[in-house]
Amino acid sequence: MTKKESTKKGLGYWLRQAVQMMVILTVVSVAVDWYRTQDIATDTAPSLVANTVAGLPVDLIEQSHKEPVIVYFWATWCPACKFVSPSVSWLADHYSVVAVSSASGEEQRVAQFLQSKDYQFENVNDPNNIFMRKWGVQVTPTIFIVNQGKIESITTGVTTPIGIIARVWFSK
Repeated sequence: MTKKESTKKGLGYWLRQAVQMMVILTVVSVAVDWYRTQDIATDTAPSLVANTVAGLPVDLIEQSHKEPVIVYFWATWCPACKFVSPSVSWLADHYSVVAVSSASGEEQRVAQFLQSKDYQFENVNDPNNIFMRKWGVQVTPTIFIVNQGKIESITTGVTTPIGIIARVWFSK
């Protein structure tokens, strides 16, 4: 066997290993998402009418009848949210986003946090987890796509902007 043939076999082996690992990670990710979201409402979106930390009124259901809305449950203390929040902020320039900060302190503290990170999404503060309980959210970050008052998609944990965009597109 020549060195070139040996390298090709090695490359094929590693390619198969990479594909197998991607399949395993996808299956595990879907299973974890299913487990984390099994208690969450999956049809009609619960009401979310409130004022943002900036003082602007938000009516999620009304907003979702105009265009799909990304609903982002997060917390200032959440390690995974440190990776997801910048993506959601970037998406807020292109899509309708309503974020809900859970158990993150008083309005002023959350407003300062948003400003310090330069997050551009509308944020409703939920210091007592009222909206989290109403929506059945048990883990942050959790992202819903709501269209026409219906929950079209749910994901939990770290996700990419491409993953969120794909969920918005599929909800249309």
